Amino acid sequence: ADMGAKLRCLFLTSVLLAYYIYTPMPEDFDEPWKTMLVTSIFKAFSHLSEAADRLGLMHYMDVLMLISVAEHIAPASDENVTVTDTEFSNVPVRLFIPRKASDGLRRGVLFFHGGGWCLGNAGMKPYDHLTRWTSNMLNAVVVSVNYRLAPKHCFPAQFEDVYSVTKFFLQSKVLSQYGVDPDRVCVAGDSAGGNLAAAVAQQLLEDSEVKTKLKAQALIYPALQALDLNLPSYQDNENKPMLPRPLMVRFWSEYFTSDVSLREAMASNSHVPVESSHLFQFVNWSTLLPEEMKKDHVYTSPTFGSSELVQKYPGFLDPRAAPLLVSDAQLRRLPLTYILTCEHDVLRDDGVMYAERLRAAGVPVTHDHAKDAFHGAMMFVLSPTDLAVGHRLLNRYIEWLNENL
Repeated sequence: ADMGAKLRCLFLTSVLLAYYIYTPMPEDFDEPWKTMLVTSIFKAFSHLSEAADRLGLMHYMDVLMLISVAEHIAPASDENVTVTDTEFSNVPVRLFIPRKASDGLRRGVLFFHGGGWCLGNAGMKPYDHLTRWTSNMLNAVVVSVNYRLAPKHCFPAQFEDVYSVTKFFLQSKVLSQYGVDPDRVCVAGDSAGGNLAAAVAQQLLEDSEVKTKLKAQALIYPALQALDLNLPSYQDNENKPMLPRPLMVRFWSEYFTSDVSLREAMASNSHVPVESSHLFQFVNWSTLLPEEMKKDHVYTSPTFGSSELVQKYPGFLDPRAAPLLVSDAQLRRLPLTYILTCEHDVLRDDGVMYAERLRAAGVPVTHDHAKDAFHGAMMFVLSPTDLAVGHRLLNRYIEWLNENL
């Protein structure tokens, strides 16, 4: 009987493990087993977070934040780059300064990490690697910003932090202190960081105090709007690796409030009131997506919700949170732009629509679309989760910056 119990236990454990590890993968994924393993760890954490949240033990995001904490490394200089943790304008940043002599002024990159405005840190191994590599390959001064996070701090805290760091860095005395060429500075970020980079680039155009113009913006699978959370990409990738739709809805809603009513309205895509209906033209995928991305989807007009939510949490219609919502006239003056999108990503259409709108406004855009990649792929460029696709995307991003900055 004891043997039977052990076998049953083993069987159950195997089933659970299989459930976690096995995620159906698209056929074009390069390393399906590695991707499955990565996804399973994240999936287990998400379930743990959900359980802890429901039992009232810990906030959902605090459990997920443990990943960021576990991945954190102290600033360590190497033979190529001097790395320090410091503050710009009272906001903590990780600063990367190349060691090799420069024959002229250097390039400058302001980088904002991803993590749904709730997670992540400039000191996480993948981000430290990415920004260090950027500094080394481009001989650039890189400022990686540790902005405040939700749920403790809601919008616009995250935006305000990255904006004040950018504004501080762009002062001519600061640029000259670090030997940075005022004509060669860009903002960059991935996911929620791409959102912040896009918002910063737009806001700088309205700011008469800032004399230095950005040379470029580089947006890596950015989130750019919370108006329509039922775009084809949200439908096609509802349960895909790393960023299933329910998690993205949770990130969006937590950015503005922990009030469950906003999350529920966003989940059913009925959070926008009828008086804001004019904004849908800016995210109307039936006109903004290329044919091959529309697939079999049919555009249906939005379901409008009550005005109460927008009165309480106006942030989700604020262009500083949703850069796709600005008018075409405001897009015209934006700098040279790089946008990376991944096929298997709920945020795919945000990036594609922004590329389309920027192009139409006359902004030079390079849009790289990775057909075999999922959200967050660029984070997996360090063992043991070293994914070839991550390296490819990272190299492409660095190449573009090298050619255009």
